Amino acid sequence: MRGNTLYIVVPCYNEEEVLPETARRLGDKLRTLMSAGKISPQSRVLFVNDGSKDKTWEVITRLHRENHLLCGADLSRNRGHQNALLAGLMTAKDWADMVISMDADLQDDVDAADAMVDKYLAGADIVYGVRSSRKTDTFFKRTTAEAFYRMMDLLGAETVFNHADYRLMSKRALEGLAQFKEVNLFLRGIVPMIGYPCDTVEYERGERFAGESKYPLKKMVSFALEGVTSLSTKPLRMITGLGFLVFFISLVMIVYNVVRWATGNTVAGWASLACSVWFIGGLILLSLGVIGEYLGKLYLESKGRPRFLIRQVLDGEAGEDRE
Repeated sequence: MRGNTLYIVVPCYNEEEVLPETARRLGDKLRTLMSAGKISPQSRVLFVNDGSKDKTWEVITRLHRENHLLCGADLSRNRGHQNALLAGLMTAKDWADMVISMDADLQDDVDAADAMVDKYLAGADIVYGVRSSRKTDTFFKRTTAEAFYRMMDLLGAETVFNHADYRLMSKRALEGLAQFKEVNLFLRGIVPMIGYPCDTVEYERGERFAGESKYPLKKMVSFALEGVTSLSTKPLRMITGLGFLVFFISLVMIVYNVVRWATGNTVAGWASLACSVWFIGGLILLSLGVIGEYLGKLYLESKGRPRFLIRQVLDGEAGEDRE
């Protein structure tokens, strides 16, 4: 029989508006699962404050005092969504048999947790929450999101299509995740590398309950580049391919120009020359940029800096805390 202590990890950045409702719904979900005998009474919700600038931590502290099912971890400063999520997973790993990660905005269907727990109890170590459709998204959001996943796969970063960070992981899977030491985190690509039996649960994603989205288009593009350069060297191989292609084209142009010179048809072509110079120059700068991105990541990895530091943890019965 597998252990059934569940922790729900929720990274939070400036989420004071939505937290009371999130806490209410997740608390109700834990009590429902406990009543059904699927999870143990030691199960908890762990909110991770990622250096918020508003009163998020004060709200988490108050919620913890009012309800012992609600816990908190306060990072020393803002470290970004992926590091905050990892901090919560590694903290919960010591107390839980399974951990569900989800965002605080209540767009992920809380009721999908029931099916995730069922699949865990049936033997799955990782259960991915996958969106069944994107009907609630605008055309622009739907198009860019789907392009994001396809671009990731095209560039060699294998992910689960239409899956974000709503997933269940067993203690064994979390211990496997802890062995991945890279500083540049892209959990959507790292988790599938762990292996172990996995499954999926489909759900409908709703509207954000309150507050503003933390992933506008600019941040999504940056997130995609982070994922690709963290997980794949395919862009470097593409640069090599482009180099061979340009070299082949240059040979063809040399032959073409020699033939024209031999037949006395040489004509000054400033337009074609200018276009060639700009094309080659742009290609060189783009290649240097991609290479520089990889070198920058190597530099950060070589530092071996901690991915997060936790200032305080609230856990256990109401009022208990650890510095």
